[in-house]
Amino acid sequence: MPDLALSTCWNSHRHTDGHDMLREIADMGFTSAELSHGIRITLVPGVIRAVEEGVIKIASTHNFCPLPTGVLHAAPNYFEPSALRAAGHEQWIRHTTRSIEFAAQMGAGLTVLHLGSVRFLWRDPENALDAFAAAFKEAGNEGRLADDPAWKKLLAKSLARLRKAAPRFYERMVKSLEAVIPLAVEKNLKLGLENREGFDELPLDDTFGALLDKLPEPHTCGFWHDAGHACLKERLGLLNHREFLEKTSPRLHGFHLHDVSADGRDHQPVGDGVIDWGMLSGFWRPNHLLTLELSPKTKAEDVLRSRERVGELMRSRGLA
Repeated sequence: MPDLALSTCWNSHRHTDGHDMLREIADMGFTSAELSHGIRITLVPGVIRAVEEGVIKIASTHNFCPLPTGVLHAAPNYFEPSALRAAGHEQWIRHTTRSIEFAAQMGAGLTVLHLGSVRFLWRDPENALDAFAAAFKEAGNEGRLADDPAWKKLLAKSLARLRKAAPRFYERMVKSLEAVIPLAVEKNLKLGLENREGFDELPLDDTFGALLDKLPEPHTCGFWHDAGHACLKERLGLLNHREFLEKTSPRLHGFHLHDVSADGRDHQPVGDGVIDWGMLSGFWRPNHLLTLELSPKTKAEDVLRSRERVGELMRSRGLA
């Protein structure tokens, strides 16, 4: 049965001791946690002690975990596997290797990975999209942005540029993954390739299946579904959330669960936003990892309310 975990993205910034950070989550009734991409080096000794004492189980980690030395804030894209320059590419491999080793040491079963982005030297199409969306909102339009004809035209033009520029970054990303997969296999650790909210981030949403088919060790690499990211892209007209899940579900490892407010803020309490949780929960399976990934601004009572709402959905699906 799935065990609902809470990501430390909710509380890591408030703690100087990793033991206290995990104790806070355990005291709220969670038996599992995800070590997020905000785990500073100084938190690691306390994390190790908490795990050794059995305070809580670590279900998963989020690359980079721990953070590179000297980085004091959440920075999952500090280095990118898609980087064309050798230095950036090698640093991603180095720190991802470290993350995999740490995840295995903590007894985690999976590490969530971001897979980089497409870079433009000039006229980045995302800038034009952001400007259009901001102007659309400021004008007080009542209709959906995704339905606006001018937006659709700009989106199609931007996607064409993105697809033309993507191949060399995509190939670099694949080589980076191939470099770390053998270690993940050795450590019996799954790699969850996360869907992203950014227009220019990889993999492009309609290429997930082809990417997973291309990689070695298909049971190691799988899809990690971030509910909020998919919802945000659906609101922009970039995908259909249900259809996206139908296509990726055969290779699905788990979920980041958080809601999206009507004004487009993600990492909100479950049930407080616009996500169709009845639809989403229909894709949950007993072998999946389910992780609440909530904003640090979320109140403790809203974390508990989110846990109860997910629990109700799990029970309705026969998963608890």
